[in-house]
Amino acid sequence: MTDPLAWLSGLEGVSSAYAATRDGIDVMLRDRGLRRTSPEMTAESLLRGAHASAVLEGSGSTLAQVREGEGDAIAEDAVRLSAVELSLAPLMKQAPMQALARLHSVVAATSLPAEELGRPRDGASAQRLRGVTDLLLADTGAPALLVAAMVHADLATALPFASHNGIVARAAERLVLVSRGVDAKSLVVPEAGHLALRPQYESNLRAYRDGGERGVQSWALYAAEAYTAGAEASPLRRPAG
Repeated sequence: MTDPLAWLSGLEGVSSAYAATRDGIDVMLRDRGLRRTSPEMTAESLLRGAHASAVLEGSGSTLAQVREGEGDAIAEDAVRLSAVELSLAPLMKQAPMQALARLHSVVAATSLPAEELGRPRDGASAQRLRGVTDLLLADTGAPALLVAAMVHADLATALPFASHNGIVARAAERLVLVSRGVDAKSLVVPEAGHLALRPQYESNLRAYRDGGERGVQSWALYAAEAYTAGAEASPLRRPAG
């Protein structure tokens, strides 16, 4: 079977960027993790990620407001999803279509009718979701970080669900990192990395959508940088204060 990401991994700069990013994440998790991690650190990472993802989706809430349970509706949706997100990591590996449907069902539970929860908008959206599923189930030699980046971009640009597509895309990205062993305790905050680089994030998503292979390469190189920023946002490096 053809490796669906072999062409991208072979483009100039991609493999080296992801090797360097993974090395940096591994060093942070190993060295800082020796000081002892805890469920509370994972919870803090998820909270920071929920806030950042909500802001990228249009929320105006601050992290302090979200921490106090005073966020707006979008922030509430993202936090609700973060509470169950990691329980879906095994499903993301074994039955990714079900995991994606569940992510949407949870995040959109208070804003869409039941018949639209977890369901693609139309036939074209269903086909795009199958493409994401095929990628997640494919035998690929590409780094897990690159797989996560491609899943994120495809979901964020295909808009397969009736709402909350960006939040679902970023949650799926985090789950790929967990389920593939990059960050088993989910201490990296990739959503915060994207928020810190928001102009680049948005422009590179447009490039992914409209720019052909060159646009996909541009997104891939951007995402490696964003993951480094997400590692910097980890509670291992920046404790809650």
